[in-house]
Amino acid sequence: MAEKKGKSHKEIRKEYTFNKLKGLGKDIIEDIEKNKVPSVRVPSRGTGNIVYDEAKRYYVLGDRYGKRSLGNVKQIRKMGQMVYVANFCKDLVAREKTATIREMYYVSEGWGISFKNQQESNIVGEDLEVTLGTTREDLGLMPEEDGASVYGDLTLHDEVEINAAKMGKSGYTISPTIDQVDFLDHNVDKVLAVETMGMFHRLVQENAHKRFNCLIVGLKGQAARATRRFLKRVNTELKLPVYICNDGDPWGFHIAQVIISGSAKLAHVNEDLATPDAKFIGVTASDIINYDLPTDKLKDVDVLRLKELSKDPRYKDDFWQTEIKKMLKIGKKAEQQSFSKYGLEYVVDEYFPAKFEEMENQA
Repeated sequence: MAEKKGKSHKEIRKEYTFNKLKGLGKDIIEDIEKNKVPSVRVPSRGTGNIVYDEAKRYYVLGDRYGKRSLGNVKQIRKMGQMVYVANFCKDLVAREKTATIREMYYVSEGWGISFKNQQESNIVGEDLEVTLGTTREDLGLMPEEDGASVYGDLTLHDEVEINAAKMGKSGYTISPTIDQVDFLDHNVDKVLAVETMGMFHRLVQENAHKRFNCLIVGLKGQAARATRRFLKRVNTELKLPVYICNDGDPWGFHIAQVIISGSAKLAHVNEDLATPDAKFIGVTASDIINYDLPTDKLKDVDVLRLKELSKDPRYKDDFWQTEIKKMLKIGKKAEQQSFSKYGLEYVVDEYFPAKFEEMENQA
C-alpha cells in the first residue's frame, strides 16, 4: 500500500479501502451485465493454508482459494451476507464512521438476510477482510475491547494533537482506529511493552520513560490487534526497537511471540500486525534462576503448553529452545511482579538496566 506524498496515513488507508470495496461491487455488477454468474474468490483460512514464512518470520496464508458463487445454492446466503457487509462497510468508510462488530450483528437484523449468531457475522467480516486484503479496522469495524496504554514522549494526532506523556499517569489509550492516527514527533529511542498494567504503572511511577528514554506500553494481557498494529507502526515508521517483558510462563512466552511473529488465526493480516524484530527480554527461566525469584510450580497444563511451544516453528531458535527446556527442568514459573521481593524500585533500578545493556551488547 504505497503512500502518496501529501496525504495523511488516515487518508491513504481510507482511499485504499474504499476503492477495494467499490471494486468488489463493480466486479459483481460486471458479471451480471455479461450474463455471468457472479462469484468471489475467497482465500482459504483453513489450517492447511496457513504456513510459517521463514523469510518474513510470521504466519501467512498460502495460495489456496475458495469460490463463493451465486450459482451454488449452498453459497447464495453467504455471498449475500458478504455483499451486505461490504456495502455496510463502504458506507462507514465513506462517512468516516465506525461500528463495533456487535453493532453490525444487530444492524444485520434489518437486512432480510441476517446472521444466526455473532460468530457467523464475525466470520463473514473476516472473509471480507481477507478477500479485499485490508483490515477489519480499515473497514470501520471495531472490537469491544479496551485499548492498551502508552506513556512517554510521543506526539501524535488523534483528532487533536496530544503527547502520551501529558495525558495523566494512564497515558494515551491506543485507539482501535490506530491507522487513522498520525505520528508527529517523538523523543525516545526504544519501546518497552509489558504484559500487566501493574508493571505499567510501576514503570510510570518510577519515571522509567525518562530513565530509559522509552515509550512504555501496557499490553493488558494478550495484546489486542490495535496494540500490535501500534507496535508494528512505531517499529517500522519511527525505527524504534521494541522490547517485550511478560510473566515468566508459557502464556507470557506466547503473548510475546504473537507480537513478534503473529498468530495463525490472523495469518491474513500478520503483515500489518507482526513485528519480527521485536525482542523478548523476560521474564525468562534464566531470570527465575539468576534472580532467585519467588515462583509457582508449573501445572500440568503449563507443561503441556511448553511442549507444544517447543514444536512451534516460531520458537525454533536457540534462545527459545533453551528457555523452554530450562523452564521444564526447573518446573517453575514466575510473575513480573516477583521482582518486588527486592523492593518496588528494584525492577527499574536493577533488572531493566541489566536487560537493556544485554540487548545492546547483542546488537
